[in-house]
Amino acid sequence: MSSTNTDGMSSGIPAGIIATFVVVAVLSVFGTIVVAVLVYRYFSKHGLPSINFYAPTTAAPPTTIPIPNGVTTVENFLNELAGEKPIRFWPQQLAGFTRNYATKLGSGGFGSVYKGELPNGLPVAVKVLSGSLGKRVEEQFMAEVGTIGRTHHINLVRLFGFCFDPKVRALVYEYMENGSLDRYLFDRIDRTTDWNTLHEIAIGTARGIRYLHEECQQRIIHYDIKPGNILLDSNFNPKVADFGLAKLMKRENTHLTMPGGRGTPGYAAPEMWMPSPVTHKCDVYSFGMLLFEIVGRRRNFDGDVTESQQWFPKIVYDKFESGALAEIVSSCGIEEEIDRERAERVLKVALWCVQYTAEARPPMSKVVMMLEGEMEITPPTNPFQHLYASGAGLDLWGDGGSDFTSTGVSETTPTMRKYDIERETA
Repeated sequence: MSSTNTDGMSSGIPAGIIATFVVVAVLSVFGTIVVAVLVYRYFSKHGLPSINFYAPTTAAPPTTIPIPNGVTTVENFLNELAGEKPIRFWPQQLAGFTRNYATKLGSGGFGSVYKGELPNGLPVAVKVLSGSLGKRVEEQFMAEVGTIGRTHHINLVRLFGFCFDPKVRALVYEYMENGSLDRYLFDRIDRTTDWNTLHEIAIGTARGIRYLHEECQQRIIHYDIKPGNILLDSNFNPKVADFGLAKLMKRENTHLTMPGGRGTPGYAAPEMWMPSPVTHKCDVYSFGMLLFEIVGRRRNFDGDVTESQQWFPKIVYDKFESGALAEIVSSCGIEEEIDRERAERVLKVALWCVQYTAEARPPMSKVVMMLEGEMEITPPTNPFQHLYASGAGLDLWGDGGSDFTSTGVSETTPTMRKYDIERETA
């Protein structure tokens, strides 16, 4: 017996069910699109969520710590920096980063530096300041956090964070694999760096100082440029470091009054030891002294040689004045013609940088241009004539970096200058 479809239903799926599935599918696709648009708009406005990889692995530290008497000024200073980039670490975090300070990289009058590693695997150098919470330590701490903590440049060492605690005061920097430049200039074991690398180090350092002087929102004066404060990464890229003496300076101001001498004897500009205002040109002078040592691969003052060979900058000028600058380059072991030309250029720039008066020194922007060969170098004047006669300073570069006139040499003598140089090399 045959069967017939008497109720109008097909032998397949009912038409109503098919229609329901179609509607649900369309609504699902539409809903997904709406959700995706809303999520996109939210993250476009608020950004992606961040993960704090600096969070301590142990119990979180208290939100406040006891503040000993005498550090209110520093605490207020840190509160003002709350919106800046450096992160405030806690003592237990630093102990974890450094594995309880297991690897010491070096030490000095400021304290000790230890190798560490952040939880994300990034190597760091932890500089632990020594001494009690005296004014000098507070000044150094605020100088470093308040200057380098506000800047980012390929030729400036990066400050990741700091710790200010009753028991630990420390600064957390990026780790520089090749240490400081002085090791490659003065250590006989490591004096194998080729001239081209040293030339690039000189230019990179100049760019870093140019950024501090001319490209920051506020001018930063370093006050202690020297080989020991130029650090080198794994590719020998130089980075200016150690801002413990640095000062911020508004651009409308041209001078700062310094309470006593600053800087390192042998590198510090003459005005740093006088009761006169100083300018950012003191960094230019120190950089010039650094250039002499980069070419010579020796300290500028060497008491172990004959007196006529003791002070390298004076030797360089005497050879330049007699047209025999190439002899200096040859004695420094620089042989390739293109390298010899660059070395002579570096020495001429150095002679301009160490002019006795601040007005006669070029701004760092022009120093970079001269080092890179983008600007012709006018024959430098004698930077050491003040040792024998007095004279007034002129602004030869027209950068308005200084507007006072030197009064001559009554403040210093050759004996005093020699003593300053000897103190650095002792």
